[in-house]
Amino acid sequence: MAKAITTREENYSQWYNDIVKKAGLADHSAVRGCMVIKPLGFAIWENMKAQLDAMFKDTGHVNAYFPLFIPKSFLSKEADHVEGFAKECAVVTHHRLMNNPDGSGVVVDPSAKLEEELIVRPTSETIIWNTYKDWIQSYRDLPLLINQWANVVRWEMRTRPFLRTAEFLWQEGHTAHATREEAIEEAKLIHEVYARFAEDYMAMPVIKGAKSANERFAGAEETYTIEALMQDGKALQAGTSHFLGQNFAKAFDVKFLNENNQEEHVWATSWGVSTRLVGGLVMSHSDDDGLVIPPRLAPTQVVIVPIPKPLPEIMEKAEAIAAALKAKGVRVKIDKDAKKRPGFKFAQYELEGVPVRLGLGKRDLANGTIEVARRDTKEKVSIDIAGVDRYVEQLLHDIQSGLLQKAKDYRTEHTTEADNMDDFRGTLDEKGGFISAHWDGTAESELKIKEMTKATIRCIPNDFKEEKGSCILSGKPSKGRVLFAKAY
Repeated sequence: MAKAITTREENYSQWYNDIVKKAGLADHSAVRGCMVIKPLGFAIWENMKAQLDAMFKDTGHVNAYFPLFIPKSFLSKEADHVEGFAKECAVVTHHRLMNNPDGSGVVVDPSAKLEEELIVRPTSETIIWNTYKDWIQSYRDLPLLINQWANVVRWEMRTRPFLRTAEFLWQEGHTAHATREEAIEEAKLIHEVYARFAEDYMAMPVIKGAKSANERFAGAEETYTIEALMQDGKALQAGTSHFLGQNFAKAFDVKFLNENNQEEHVWATSWGVSTRLVGGLVMSHSDDDGLVIPPRLAPTQVVIVPIPKPLPEIMEKAEAIAAALKAKGVRVKIDKDAKKRPGFKFAQYELEGVPVRLGLGKRDLANGTIEVARRDTKEKVSIDIAGVDRYVEQLLHDIQSGLLQKAKDYRTEHTTEADNMDDFRGTLDEKGGFISAHWDGTAESELKIKEMTKATIRCIPNDFKEEKGSCILSGKPSKGRVLFAKAY
């Protein structure tokens, strides 16, 4: 099975597609640009969702659900927002089908045209702020801290499973506040939550920072982003949190009476991460033999494989080991399939990225030992069976931290300073990765660099330092270095 995977060196893009398909994460569908998320891929997303949901609730947020359909007129109320999404919107124009009079199937019933077209949700700011108008009257109604788990549709022309699809799953938070300061604090809080989740659970190190004005979310005054570096040297925007100012409150006339009984518009944020994180996980850790999943997000953390098959005496011991591991909170599976050979099973679990595999046979029982194989380094050891639960518990921690450190080391090796366009281009072509370079702060220079090199400003880092220099393109004064990269 692993031999059927294209190597990263040979063709990174095909390697990614091979792993998504052959490891059973997702498949193509009959709808152009849309994917079918298979059980393993969905189980990873469910684990991400469960952890993020707990983190949101720990910070005071609650879940709700808003309609999939948005009246077209709503998108006309905030000019920057509609401009940002107009080219990606799917539009519903009719509400009924009818049998074709010639008997060839069904056609749209021309008499069922909607009075106002509906937009299939590309993001929910407009429908939510139209609702908030009825919910918010006084400062006592604030802050309003709401999140929803949903699907959205953005009509992408070029699609890749998880990374960019016409329909995807995500969460989107939408909050309302009494002051500008509270809203900014909220946007930064979620920015920090995203970064913590990426590093602590995905073992994917990220750079925290703000987007340039040109790269901000449509309708936002500030966009905070976490940027990760994939194994091919390209960046992945892994999550964004937006300070929306009063733009949407003014567009939908959402006002409140403050403590001085004065009326003013509320302040807003929105923020989201999506199933794109599954693609980021694949590209951060996997190898030429298949998927590598950080233990904290692995649907199955440990698999026990009886050798050569599930005989009664082996199964009895396997069940006891599984019980001991489950008592420690480990997600464990016993492979009870008697039809497949151990070698086939080993290859399959390696392809699917199960972090730890335990091999148990008659000889192991006689010797009081068990074979432990770790997916990340492929190391195998034989240990005393009596202490396997404690050993595996520690091993899962070691794998999690090891994956994070490996990704950090890669990012460090692939972060380069460039002081002129020749060095900038040379680094992009030969090495890739993040490039720290001076920029004069103008949209003109930013767009010209993108046009010339396909690299974009990924973020102005949180640890941005004032440093006199000259823009790599214009030569004009620069306040400091920003991070560029080619990106997904």
